[in-house]
Amino acid sequence: MKEILYSTKFLNLMASKRDEKADWVYAKRPNAKNVVIIAPVIHKEDGNYTLFLITKRPPITEEYGEKYCVEFPAGLVGDENANETTNEAFQKELLEETGYFSDKFRIVVKNLVSSGGLTSEKSTLAIADIYNLEKKMAPVDDGGVITDRVEVKLDKIKDFIEKIQNENMYMCAQTLAGVYFLTLLK
Repeated sequence: MKEILYSTKFLNLMASKRDEKADWVYAKRPNAKNVVIIAPVIHKEDGNYTLFLITKRPPITEEYGEKYCVEFPAGLVGDENANETTNEAFQKELLEETGYFSDKFRIVVKNLVSSGGLTSEKSTLAIADIYNLEKKMAPVDDGGVITDRVEVKLDKIKDFIEKIQNENMYMCAQTLAGVYFLTLLK
């Protein structure tokens, strides 16, 4: 049995109860069916690149100071439109956060969880192949959360990760999963 302990528009604090007391407390997104994570592959004449977002996330800055996170484009499925599908969310989030459009999303993993002891949130991770380099719109900054975008050549990802670690930046676990699948590309 589960119980809502505290509720906001975008996040609920839940209790899993097997008897009179709460056995486990966790976070739940009440308006989202899924999360999409997009590992973009930008196909250029001089090679293939991916695009990382540099973000400032309030939970990280509140707990650890003015730190940045490195993420792939991502977003909630069904938070604004209850009928939205995962495939529609892939396209919408890629366009909003990068300006790029992709004709092809290759789902590489479903039911990816970042912290199963903390949240019930699950994600679907896909690789988006981008061949048209013309941006369809100016990317959004998501209310100031996205501070920068960095294109990195696929064969330089390891160097980029070392650089951000040396700069004491944080990397989202789902992004690291996406990096793993990008390294499998040939």
